[in-house]
Amino acid sequence: MRDLASNQENLAGVSQARIDALLAELPARRDEITTAGRLPADIVEKLRGAGIYRAMVAKRFGGEEISPAQFMQVIEKIAAVDASVAWVASFGFSATYLSALPISTLEKMYAEGPDVIFAGGIFPPQPAPRVDGGYLVSGRWSWGSGSTGADLVGVGIKGEAANDTGGLPLIAVMPASKITIEENWDVDGLKGTGSHDMVASEVVVPEEWTFVRGGKSSLDEPLYRYPSMALAAQVLAVVALGAARGSIDHLMDMAAGRGSITGAPTLAKRAFVQADLAKAEAKLRSARCYFFDSTERSYARLETGDDLSREEIMSIRLAATHAARTGAEVCHDIYRISGTTGIFTASTIGRQLQDALIVPQHAFLSEGTFTSAGQVLLGQETTPGYP
Repeated sequence: MRDLASNQENLAGVSQARIDALLAELPARRDEITTAGRLPADIVEKLRGAGIYRAMVAKRFGGEEISPAQFMQVIEKIAAVDASVAWVASFGFSATYLSALPISTLEKMYAEGPDVIFAGGIFPPQPAPRVDGGYLVSGRWSWGSGSTGADLVGVGIKGEAANDTGGLPLIAVMPASKITIEENWDVDGLKGTGSHDMVASEVVVPEEWTFVRGGKSSLDEPLYRYPSMALAAQVLAVVALGAARGSIDHLMDMAAGRGSITGAPTLAKRAFVQADLAKAEAKLRSARCYFFDSTERSYARLETGDDLSREEIMSIRLAATHAARTGAEVCHDIYRISGTTGIFTASTIGRQLQDALIVPQHAFLSEGTFTSAGQVLLGQETTPGYP
């Protein structure tokens, strides 16, 4: 694989050997994953065994506490082979999200080890009245990516919080056994993410198992001061970068031998393929550079003890939105120059395009986030939750 981290240092905290072994088997299992509309249980367990879900857990709870850039390089590498698997794996970042829970709750969460798998369905937030013992949670939530393999789930609620939430929803965390999953994920791309609806009926969630989405962490380490909402956008955007990398690599691997039934030169010898491939490579590398540069600069600042400014957090979000769009564009560029190769159901290039097109459709990476970034640049107010 070209241009991706491949040494143990850069994949710190995650078993490179186990990730590589999983990636080697994924191409043969794409149809199985697509047909199931979810990741098979053994693949989820292989991600767990590789350290994906402990990677961003605090060291005090037995985790690895690796940096955002290190974690996203792993997700990018997986996405170059299978974007659905990478999308589900990306929710290993949730350990930073969940760090807004009280310390005592985190201690209970990780009491049996740091390899806890979390999935969330935030929207639409559902009314949750206070009752003895916490909140009474009922409702339906969409977009439960990875919920079929989760240990814990979080759902968005509208409840009377002990403190002001700043217009952001509360997240109620509960064992996955407390919810029902309605398998209704029927889409054109990222089919294997299992982003089904989650349904709860009168589940009492203690207040100490709720937190404000994007709220202040209970932990002080730099990783948990990194803006969790920005990271939530980034871990999804990097899936598009990985898919684009895989698409380019696949074209280069096949170009020398791919001729035409009309007798035309192989793809590698066609001038427009040569030029457009080079443009795609430059486009991807540029977006990737901005993406990881904003990440690493921000994290380095946090490591000095400083806080990030509104403008610095905006730059992280803007780089993520740009990366998501650029990844999808590059996949389309490669699909176009691949000729008829990409049109077949079994085509790697065609599947990578289908998957990459879904990424910038996510609310965290949508067109409106450009507007919000512009508002920050111009000193205007933004909606709650941005940046």
